[in-house]
Amino acid sequence: MVIYINGEQQETHCKNLLELIQSMALEGKRFAVEINEMIIPKSRLGDTPICDTDKIEIIHAVGGG
Repeated sequence: MVIYINGEQQETHCKNLLELIQSMALEGKRFAVEINEMIIPKSRLGDTPICDTDKIEIIHAVGGG
């Protein structure tokens, strides 16, 4: 299926947001996820299915000084 991640079209076989996060090697890192303008808590990533043409925004928290 085709989804949009941060505005860029990508093809994926992931069935839910947790699989997508794992495929992007983000698990255990600081990030926030929004799907179709709805923020998804990390505890619900595995319960949130991905559908064709979904618009997903992933924001990475970056520390520094």
